[in-house]
Amino acid sequence: MNTSTTKAAKSAKPLASQTLFRGLDIVSAVADGYRTVKEISEKTGITFSTTHRLASALVQIRYLHFEPRKGYRLGSRLVELGFLAYRESAVTATARPFLEELATLTQDTVHLAALDEDEGIIYLDKIGSQRPIEVNTRIGGRKPVCCTSVGKALILDQGRSAWKQRYEQEAARGLAGPLSQEEWLAAMASYAAHGYTFDMGENVDGIRCVGAPVRDASGEIVASISVTSTTAYTDEARMREVIPLVQEVARKISLQLGATA
Repeated sequence: MNTSTTKAAKSAKPLASQTLFRGLDIVSAVADGYRTVKEISEKTGITFSTTHRLASALVQIRYLHFEPRKGYRLGSRLVELGFLAYRESAVTATARPFLEELATLTQDTVHLAALDEDEGIIYLDKIGSQRPIEVNTRIGGRKPVCCTSVGKALILDQGRSAWKQRYEQEAARGLAGPLSQEEWLAAMASYAAHGYTFDMGENVDGIRCVGAPVRDASGEIVASISVTSTTAYTDEARMREVIPLVQEVARKISLQLGATA
């Protein structure tokens, strides 16, 4: 291979990577609700012409869908991939029968969640309530850490310094909930000592949740579960009754993932 050919091959790799990353940025922007080429371009910092070209290519392979006057939305291929990832998740598949058991026992909404780094928590599974109430969550949806029971359960092992940093990060974005930092840190210390968490309407007014962590074979927290209801059905006494139910189901899932009793 001559020198010019070698240089061309080397330059092609970063160009291809750049195109891939830009395409992913465009998909992420659409997922965040940006619908037009102009909006997506401004969100991503990609030029208008490049945004239009890449978005059109993504439509061709069904990663995006385009409707005149409505703009872009996520395409059917992403939905397919999402369900494949959902089905193949070891935690989700393992937890499902135990979540069903918990939902039957409590008649309330049951969630399975995991930490999504700086994005808060992501819901891996949900079983709806048998009561006439609606909890505004969905599989794949995201919520903050500090004001959700599943979020608190996911960081129980991290300790005061990490808790403080997390609180400050979410408070800066208006997502930490109504408790002051000291109130929240004191609550986290209590939760860590007892192995469960509460959400006393901190995320959504009138919604109450009891959470517990799920561990893998290494003892690390890899997920959390919660029972969610409303104040109409769940006072603090009821939440106390639910604690051992949630903890036992979390323990059963953990055992299936290789954790020790």
